Amino acid sequence: MPNATKMLSKQPPEPHWYHYRRAPYLVARDPLRSWLLDRGSLTERLVALSQGHFRVQVIQQRMGCPRLSEQRLLGMRTRQQALIREVILFGNNQPWVYARSIIPQRTLSGRLRSLRKLDNRPLGALLFSDPGMTRGDIQIARQDTQTTPLPNPLQAINAIIPGRRSLFWLDRKPLLVCEMFLPEFTPYNNPL
Repeated sequence: MPNATKMLSKQPPEPHWYHYRRAPYLVARDPLRSWLLDRGSLTERLVALSQGHFRVQVIQQRMGCPRLSEQRLLGMRTRQQALIREVILFGNNQPWVYARSIIPQRTLSGRLRSLRKLDNRPLGALLFSDPGMTRGDIQIARQDTQTTPLPNPLQAINAIIPGRRSLFWLDRKPLLVCEMFLPEFTPYNNPL
């Protein structure tokens, strides 16, 4: 059986995440500042901005081991499994956001078993319609896609892209949502 150090070294690199208050320079002059720091539903804002021309494309959804920082944030042990869901959020037929959600196996019980079958429905719509949902602090990052590539079909993107991630709790069970804003997303001055 391979040791944990070798297993972790095979994981793809990931961006460096910072609590937004500890790295205010990352968002101080960013044209996407209001999008990065907004605590409301990104899905709702994207639907409004695209005037309803919004859709979700699932890149992949599988059980697997999350990245090291994701495991730590979720309080998971090294080899614990989670549902890893990667999607592209399209507005006006443009790829606007790459989203990666990590749902620990222990979260996928009871009524939350339905999270396994989201298909092309946005996770954000489900989260923000749940009256018992709570959201943790926002972390932000800049991802250089040359050193930390995006998954297919986004691997051709060569840019430094801003993103955010937050822990959410449903029925006191955690899940992590990461959202990276793609170069095609440019509504910098739109207050929605």
